[in-house]
Amino acid sequence: ANLSFVDVCFTTNLIPRLLAGHVAGTRTISYVHCLTQTYFLISFANVDTFLLAAMALDRFVAICYPLQYHTIITPQLCVGLAAVVWMCSALISLMHTLLMSRLSFCSSIPEISHFYCDAYLLMKLACSDTRVNQLVFLGAVVLFVAPCILIVVSYVRITMVVLQIPSAKGRHKTFSTCSSHLSVVTLFYGTVLGIYIRPPDSFSTQDTVATIMYTVVTPMLN
Repeated sequence: ANLSFVDVCFTTNLIPRLLAGHVAGTRTISYVHCLTQTYFLISFANVDTFLLAAMALDRFVAICYPLQYHTIITPQLCVGLAAVVWMCSALISLMHTLLMSRLSFCSSIPEISHFYCDAYLLMKLACSDTRVNQLVFLGAVVLFVAPCILIVVSYVRITMVVLQIPSAKGRHKTFSTCSSHLSVVTLFYGTVLGIYIRPPDSFSTQDTVATIMYTVVTPMLN
């Protein structure tokens, strides 16, 4: 339910603005609107990331410790995890947005080659010192990669357990319960890491197209 809700919010934050601008032929956005869009984008992206990791943990417990599942994954734990995910994501996003708001730009109307306000690209246009922003962004990358590592470890353990199942039908049935989640994780992390682990100067039109994958396609699949 949390994943469905955040994906609706994620696309609503970006796509209506994109479509309206395309129909009206306008390619500008106010600075306040830009920062607001940035805040919600970072917040929802973080929620998505942490929820996918929580779901991997859920599958790990369900497959590797099936008899203990209901004592480990309790309703209280689920509510607690969801609350922590939303609060941490909001705080991380707020820190990024506040740091972006203190930047000054060389042009009175900065231009970025993208369909939304990307903090990564806005840093490239700033005339003021962005070292603090870059450090915080590096920390955000670490926070983004950490859930990815958790997901990989979970699926390695799941694979080891599933391969021990004697019947091929049993192995197929167990793997099929994870296939949809694993597909979404691969698409989401593959496109995001492919775009943001490189310097801002290397951003291209192809990256803009790839952005559609995690802003539209992945939420639709979820």
